Amino acid sequence: MKLHSMLLTTAATLAIALPSLPAFAADPDLLVFDWAGFEEPGLFATYTEKYGTGPSYAFYGDDDEAYQKIASGFKADVAHPCSQMVSKYRDAGLIEPWDVSKIPEFANIDPIFLNSPIFKDESGVWYIPADWGVTAVAYNPDQVPAEDVATLDVFLNPKYAGRTSMPDSSDDVWALAYLATGVTDWTNISDEQFTAAADWLRKAHANIRSYWSDPAEMSQIMASGEVLVAWSWNDGVTFLRQDNYPVAYQREAKEGSSTWFCGFVNLKNGPGSEEKAYDFINSWLRPEAGPELMKAIGYGHSNTRAMDLISDEERENAGLAEISAPILSQVPNDPGLRERQLAEFEKIKAGF
Repeated sequence: MKLHSMLLTTAATLAIALPSLPAFAADPDLLVFDWAGFEEPGLFATYTEKYGTGPSYAFYGDDDEAYQKIASGFKADVAHPCSQMVSKYRDAGLIEPWDVSKIPEFANIDPIFLNSPIFKDESGVWYIPADWGVTAVAYNPDQVPAEDVATLDVFLNPKYAGRTSMPDSSDDVWALAYLATGVTDWTNISDEQFTAAADWLRKAHANIRSYWSDPAEMSQIMASGEVLVAWSWNDGVTFLRQDNYPVAYQREAKEGSSTWFCGFVNLKNGPGSEEKAYDFINSWLRPEAGPELMKAIGYGHSNTRAMDLISDEERENAGLAEISAPILSQVPNDPGLRERQLAEFEKIKAGF
């Protein structure tokens, strides 16, 4: 995705922010509420072959934003939350189980992505894991020495005051802050650990140029030269490389980096076709979608057969190879802690 098309994606995302109307209109019988940038034709190719067009999309840039819109009455057929959000959708009664007998490739999803009763229990399968990736340090190696990004305290380094960026995503910034303060498991956080991470974030906030709302925006501010160091997902790095921008991706800072995975939920009372929702999921989960996902966005696929089609070199280039550094996995954690983190993050961004 070149920079000019990223600008269009960002514009579409901004346009959707207020009315929550489809920003990518195609099949009126299926509305997918998704992260900006996932409207890649290779992911729903068999859907298009069957119906002559792809689904309609509405976009968001943050999991909490998406949840609030759905909870406030916005109607779509499927949504694409990351794993730590699924309990909120379930607890609010916004989703219903999938009939996995209609999803043949469900059997080939890596079991590690379903290892929680939040996703799968006696009531059924509530979540279809689809994609995974990492959050780590993207930087311009022409201007930032490798030794500076050997530690996550690069975000506190006065040398980069006004030249750093983080996602406007509570989960990702807290993953960074916990790692930076020595925590790699956020399923059991003490008050002392929370306070230490919050204090670190306040110091990092002083260096922040801006909080990016989607990877296209992150790529643009790095390409412009405004930002030299960013806490980034894989796709922002992929976009910059596609435009031949000098960018490196540091996953092995001494404190580590973060991993996450996302997938699809079946929204209750969706306005479209249930049959088409399953056709969409089946297109996404087919093995051939794995290389398409990697090429377009730089993410890994939940289907082990899909990952078998991706070479070790491709995984390494995307930042998905195994590393010898700590990892904080963004697995489901305490909903009360998430709300506390979200509230504290809003205060930090406001300068308090």
